[in-house]
Amino acid sequence: MTDRAPLNFGVFYAPFHPVGQDPALALEYDLERVEALDRFGFDEAWFGEHHSGGYEIIASPEIFIAAAAQRTKHLKLGTGVVSLPYHHPWLLADRLAMLDNLTRGRLIFGAGPGALPTDAHVLGIDPVDQRRMMEESLEAILALFRGEEPVSRRTDWFTMNEAHLQVRPYTWPHPEVAVAAMVSPSGPRLAGRYGTSLLSLSMSAASEGFAAIGKAWGVVEEQARQAGRPAPDRASWRVLGTAHLAETADQAIEDCTYGLPEFADYFGAGAGFVPLAQDTGSGPRTRREFVEAYADSGNVVIGTPDDAIAYIEGLLEQSGGFGTFLLLGHDWASPERTLNSYRLFAQHVLPHFKGRLSAPRAAHRWAVDKREQLFGRAGEAIVNAVTTHQRDTGAEGT
Repeated sequence: MTDRAPLNFGVFYAPFHPVGQDPALALEYDLERVEALDRFGFDEAWFGEHHSGGYEIIASPEIFIAAAAQRTKHLKLGTGVVSLPYHHPWLLADRLAMLDNLTRGRLIFGAGPGALPTDAHVLGIDPVDQRRMMEESLEAILALFRGEEPVSRRTDWFTMNEAHLQVRPYTWPHPEVAVAAMVSPSGPRLAGRYGTSLLSLSMSAASEGFAAIGKAWGVVEEQARQAGRPAPDRASWRVLGTAHLAETADQAIEDCTYGLPEFADYFGAGAGFVPLAQDTGSGPRTRREFVEAYADSGNVVIGTPDDAIAYIEGLLEQSGGFGTFLLLGHDWASPERTLNSYRLFAQHVLPHFKGRLSAPRAAHRWAVDKREQLFGRAGEAIVNAVTTHQRDTGAEGT
């Protein structure tokens, strides 16, 4: 028995599909993975919104969730995330209310400012304005969700005149709302100020800045105090991590030679972020050497379930505690080995953090300790029954 509350688990799909795959088949593969997560006992699945770059090919998380909801029974399904500056807040709130009804309350509304600079460029949005626009949109959406009175807002990029929702969300009073945080403090600030959940999406647990998991919740609590509201429960905090599991560490390394180099190349080029594996200057590396170097970075787990347990324990200690651990969805390994990784995670990691293993182990120890006391009496009872039967019938024992 432990005083720590059970963790929830999910997978966050941007998704990352190398160019060259048939997009229709890649999206089908994402749906198949979500079905597997539902069977394996995961709690959540999240889906991103991206419009350029060629790798992250889900353009509408709401449409994808509507499809995924038809194939699953238990998973909560999150928008991971809707880029608020790209949408009129009234129309977005209306779509979310409809989707919450279609999923019978399994929707989580994840919101962010937009991550890909190329998306903002095409839309003519200055990246400097995106976080301000996100807050303006989030405030309007929460006003629509949390009240019954018409909402009017006027900004330099949207207008709402006496807006209201013609259909209320299925969830009362509205679906859970989570704001994304990667590097800047804007996500934790909004979570504290508006009383939402926090979605920490940094690709590196060792990242610096106010969104780093060692600091983020302090920002949430500070902003909640300044807004005169109680801080959100830490159980609403979701932290992203990256892992691929196999039966042995060597097998996990070999699995990831399938697609990790291409993923790292995209993340440091097309996505516009810092490269995930720096060139050491030692000359060309084989695919396996590349994976080995990345695994040695300490930012990810490419190994066994025991390695994943130790990694998550470290995140819990570093952060002070959170409610949900999200695996980054990726194509590092083949579809077969990726599903095997999820299966190993479900078999060994989930029950460890959900407290499902202690009771069977305790029951087994108790039974073993009682063996001499109880099984001796049980054997005596069998002998007595045989003796009584022989006496009553005259039958010979064997």
